[in-house]
Amino acid sequence: MSSSDDVLKSLVSHAKEYGFVFPSSEIYDGLSATYDYGPYGVDLKNNIKAYWWKAMVQIHTNLVGLDSAIFMHPTTWKASGHVDAFNDPLIDNKDSKKRYRADVLIEEYLEKIRLKIEKEVEKAAQRFGDSFDRDMYLKTNARVLGYAEEMDQVRGKMKAALEAADLESLRQLIVDLGIVCPLSGSKNWTEVRQFNLMFATELGSVSGEASTIYLRPETAQGSYVNFLNVQKSARMKIPFGIAQIGKAFRNEIIARQFIFRMREFEQMEMQFFVRPGTEMEWFEYWKNFRIKWHSVLGLGSQNYRFHDHIKLAHYANAATDIEFNFPMGFKELEGIHSRTDFDLKAHETFSGRKQQYFDPELQESYIPYVVETAIGLDRMFLAVMSASYTEEKLEDGSERTLLALPRWLAPVKLAILPLLKKDGLPELALDIFKKLRLDYTCQYDEKDAIGKRYRRQDAIGTPYCITIDHQSLEDGMVTLRDRDSMSQERIPIQDLKGWLHQRLDMSVLLEQLT
Repeated sequence: MSSSDDVLKSLVSHAKEYGFVFPSSEIYDGLSATYDYGPYGVDLKNNIKAYWWKAMVQIHTNLVGLDSAIFMHPTTWKASGHVDAFNDPLIDNKDSKKRYRADVLIEEYLEKIRLKIEKEVEKAAQRFGDSFDRDMYLKTNARVLGYAEEMDQVRGKMKAALEAADLESLRQLIVDLGIVCPLSGSKNWTEVRQFNLMFATELGSVSGEASTIYLRPETAQGSYVNFLNVQKSARMKIPFGIAQIGKAFRNEIIARQFIFRMREFEQMEMQFFVRPGTEMEWFEYWKNFRIKWHSVLGLGSQNYRFHDHIKLAHYANAATDIEFNFPMGFKELEGIHSRTDFDLKAHETFSGRKQQYFDPELQESYIPYVVETAIGLDRMFLAVMSASYTEEKLEDGSERTLLALPRWLAPVKLAILPLLKKDGLPELALDIFKKLRLDYTCQYDEKDAIGKRYRRQDAIGTPYCITIDHQSLEDGMVTLRDRDSMSQERIPIQDLKGWLHQRLDMSVLLEQLT
C-alpha cells in the first residue's frame, strides 16, 4: 500500500472514531459512496459553510442568497444541456472488472510526469544549493524539457479527442500511453462509453400518470430560473450575484476515495451576472478572491494550484479549477467558470419568457453573462481534514494524533478542564464554561488525567484548553494551552473573552479578505 493510501486510510479511521464521518447505513453493511456526518463533522461542515457565506454574501454588498428546490421542471435540464451532454467517458478493465473515467486515467498519467519533473527539480536544488535558479532550470534542463514536451503532446491529444467526442481516440491514447489498471496492472481495456450522470425519478403517485423528473445535478440552474425574481425583489443592479448552498446528486459510476466523490453531495455555488464584454475582468476577480479565501485559512500555499480546463464545457468561454493536494494527489476542489449567456439564453428559448435585464446606465436590455464559482463542501471538508491530520512524535518519546484544524473552523473551540473533581475547581470551571459557551462551542470535561484530556481535544482539533487549578481560586487566573505548540500561559479570567476574540472570532479572519 502506498503512503498516500495509508494517509487516507488513517484519516477515514480517525474520522469515524472521533465522530466526524460515518459510513451510511453501516448496520446494513453500508451503501457505496454515501456517508453520514457525525457530531463533530456537522459542526465542521457548518463552520465551513458559515465562512463561505460570510465571505461571499456578507462581505460583498452586491451578492444575495437563494435556496432553490432540489426538484425542478424537467425542461430545465433539457435547456441547460444536462439531458444531452452531462456525460462521463468511462472505460472498464476486463481483468479487474473495475470502471474508470477515461479522462481521469490520462490526467493521473500526466500527474506522474509532473511529479518526475518535481523530483528532478528537488535533486538539482540539493545539488546547487542557494545558487539554484528554479525557473532557469525548468527552461534549460534537457530531461525536464522532454517531460514537459510529453505532457503538452498528451494534453493536446486528449483535448482533441474530448472536444470531438472521439471516444475511440480517447481509448487509443490510453493504450498508446501504456496506462494500466491500478488494481489488476493489466492493459486489457474495453471501449470508452458515455454515461449520463443524472438521477431520474417519477413525480406522481399513480402508475402510468407519473412524469419523469431529475434530482438536480447542480444548484446553479435554480439561480438562473430565479434570476429576474431575485433581481427585482432584491432591487439588484448588474453586476450582482446569487449565492446558494445545497444538495446535488450525480449517478457517479466510479464514486470512491472516501467523501471526495459521492452520489449525494453538497455544493456552495455563486452565479455572478455581468455586462457582456466584462466577463473576463470578473473572471479574474473571482479567481483571485477565491484563492485568497482558501489561502488565509493557512492550509499551506503549496497545496493549491490553478488548472485550466483542457476541454471547455459547452457553456463556457473560460474555466479553471483550484486544485488541492489531497492524499491521493492534486484534484479539483473548486471551479471558476465564465459561462457566457448560455444558460439564461437557453431558458429564454425553452420557456418562451424573456430573461433580459434593462441596464439603466446603457438604456438598453440584454441577457447578462455569468461568472460562476462552485466549490464542493464535502471536498472542502476533506481538504481541511487531510491538511490538518498529523501523527506527531514528541520530545519525551510519546506520540499524539493531532488535528490542527484552522481554529475558526474547529467544531469545538474551547475545552474547559478543572484539574481535579473537588476543592471547588469544578464550580469555577462550570462558571467559566457557562459564560464562554454563549460565544463559542465549548466542552466541559473533568474525566481522566489532564494529559489524557489534552490528547482527546488534540484529536478532535480543539484549538485551546483552559485548565482551572487550585491557584486559580487564589489569583483569578487560568492556564490556557495552545493545541499546536502545546505551550501554556496564565490568563486572568476577566481577560479571557478579549484574548479569545482575537484568535477565534471569524470576523478577524474575514478582515483579511476585505
